[in-house]
Amino acid sequence: MIHKLQFRAMGCQMLVAIDSPQKPAELELVPVWFEGWEQTFSRFRLDSELSLLNRRAGLPTQVSQGFADVFEIALEAERISGGMVTPVLLDSLLRAGYDQSFDLLAPQQTFSYPEPILCLPRLGEIDWDAATRTICSPPDLHLDFGGIVKGWVAHQAADKLKGLGPALVDAGGDIAVSGPQSNGQPWPIGVADPFSPTENLNLLQIEAGGVATSGRDRRRWLQGNHWNHHIIDPRSGAPAETDVLTATVIAPSVLQAEMTAKTCLILGSQDGLDWLEADPSLAGMLVLEDGQRLYSNEFENYLWR
Repeated sequence: MIHKLQFRAMGCQMLVAIDSPQKPAELELVPVWFEGWEQTFSRFRLDSELSLLNRRAGLPTQVSQGFADVFEIALEAERISGGMVTPVLLDSLLRAGYDQSFDLLAPQQTFSYPEPILCLPRLGEIDWDAATRTICSPPDLHLDFGGIVKGWVAHQAADKLKGLGPALVDAGGDIAVSGPQSNGQPWPIGVADPFSPTENLNLLQIEAGGVATSGRDRRRWLQGNHWNHHIIDPRSGAPAETDVLTATVIAPSVLQAEMTAKTCLILGSQDGLDWLEADPSLAGMLVLEDGQRLYSNEFENYLWR
């Protein structure tokens, strides 16, 4: 029997599902886990570990084990994505107007569109001592882990629950699946239509691994006559100029799916599709601004039958 729990955390709607004969008592603890993770990683909480670290930019700061784990995942994501996915873009997000939780952000702003920046920081500029979990960043470099954290918390929650039964955790579109349902069937996962969010474009069948969608269709706001969004292109320091509206990726892990989806969106349709095709462990769909859909060769293998 599938037992579900829905709640709101990290500015997103969360869904946890576990396949178990009886509803596990631990299911009710999941929101507590997410509250702890949000207190560590939220840039919108002044007393979070992330906010405290950013205020100490330029000074050596010891971080928690969870923070260290996410920081090292971010290092790897920046390397694999060729710099397309990086957490050193907080200042660019603030310049673009994303200075408070999206629930509070006015849909229309009056500030000017940010000028492109020719030289952006990289994680390599941060002194990191893994043995002591100590970070020292330059005074003008501030972190926001964004989607990396959503993928990480989905993976963490699914991993903590899998001993109780097959689990699925959806952290605002970053989905971790611990294994097939108890009857051996895959989990059905819908891919929302960005032009009609109450409807699905496709229904996927996922036995294990991760699914993530990166999009500029929802978290956006109007600056003058220009629609701005939260996905920054590290090459410019400004919201990505791309023909991809949403990118959905299936990967062996939700962390890989999240990183790849964002990379494909920033790169644009042609380079993004080439990126997917270069790795047979990945599958994906790109929805373009004009409504066109592009599919990788492996995507058909995950369509519900």
